[in-house]
Order: sequence, then structure tokens, then C-alpha cells
Amino acid sequence: MDVESLTDDPFPPHYFARIDEAVDGEFYAFPRKLVHVDDEAIAAIGRLYERVLPAGGRLLDLMSSWRSHLPAVLRPDRVIGLGLNAEEMEDNPQLDEHVVHDLNRDESLPFSDNDFDCVMCAVSVQYMVHPVRTFREVNRVLRPEGVFVLTFSNRCFPEKAVALWRAANDGQHIEIVRGYFEEAGGWIDITAANCSPRPAVFGGDPMFAVWASKYATD
Repeated sequence: MDVESLTDDPFPPHYFARIDEAVDGEFYAFPRKLVHVDDEAIAAIGRLYERVLPAGGRLLDLMSSWRSHLPAVLRPDRVIGLGLNAEEMEDNPQLDEHVVHDLNRDESLPFSDNDFDCVMCAVSVQYMVHPVRTFREVNRVLRPEGVFVLTFSNRCFPEKAVALWRAANDGQHIEIVRGYFEEAGGWIDITAANCSPRPAVFGGDPMFAVWASKYATD
């Protein structure tokens, strides 16, 4: 698989093959109340959120779990989680409500147009089977100039990560997510950052982010 040629071949279906093609709801049926990156990487997510998310907004935590890593300073008006395990989300102290929904079976989001000020997705983009369609749906439910921010590391459940992701390195992961935004359309100010709390030579989990704003037509 040539991950260098994203602009020449915009995400054909075989890029999204997985080792385990069983229904995701079965894989995630058992609650995993654990974090997937270390404390320093989690803190880096919080610092990024404080920097790019609006204070007091209505937020959607996409592919949510038992923690959302939102800094207290944001004081969101409401946080809604969308994920696969109800028990995990019920134990998330930052969620006001949650919805069980499998994006890989139905990428349509069960929300109205222009419903959220921000959507975030932490360490889960590697599992999206229909990312371009999902990014378009996120664009639909965001208010004009709303932000979609994705954070990711090099950690994953390999059997559920898509082939394109498994074949790529850290730098290519950034370009893959940037490519999802570009292919989906409707996004401006696409920005990428290495948020790793310390150089890889010193160990610890790396952390990267790509975010963009919904294009405002008026």
C-alpha cells in the first residue's frame, strides 16, 4: 500500500480493510475502563483542547468512552458522547448525555444540522471505516466556524485499525487525517501539530492532532 500517493488515489475501499471485520459492537461490548495513552499524552490533549475549543460551548465527543479529557477551564454548556459502550459512557463524568451508535455501520450522526460548537475525537480516528463520509456528517452537525479536532497516537487495537493506518508511520498518520478533511470538503484552516509532551527518544506516548473549522458560507 502506497500511503505517499494520497492525492493520486483518494482512499479506495481496500485502504479500510481490517484484520477483524466482525461487527464493532461485539468487540466493544465488554467495557474497557482504561486509558490508551499515558498521563503525559492525556495532559497534552487537555492543553490542546484548552487552546482550540470554545469555552462554554455545546460539544460532541465522537467515538466516546469513559473519559473525555476536557480541561475544567472550558466549562462547556453541554457535552454529548457518541460511542459503542453505554457502560463506559455512563461512567464518564464529563458527559451530560450519551448515544450508543456504530459509525462504521451507519456514519449518519443522529443530530440536527448546526447542532454543535465543536466535535472532538480522541485516539479513535484509526478505526473509522468510512472517514470521508463521517467527516462530512461532522461538518453537517457543526455550526459555521465550529471546530473538529482529532488527536491520535501510535497506539491502537491493530485488529480494528484500518489497513491504511497500520501501514503508515506517525508523519503519514497526520497526512492521512489531513487528507480526510480535504477529501470531505467544507473545511478551512486545516492545522496539524505534534503535541507530544517529550521527544520520542525519552520514551512515553507520542501525541498528534489535526483540526479544522467548518466553512462559513455567509
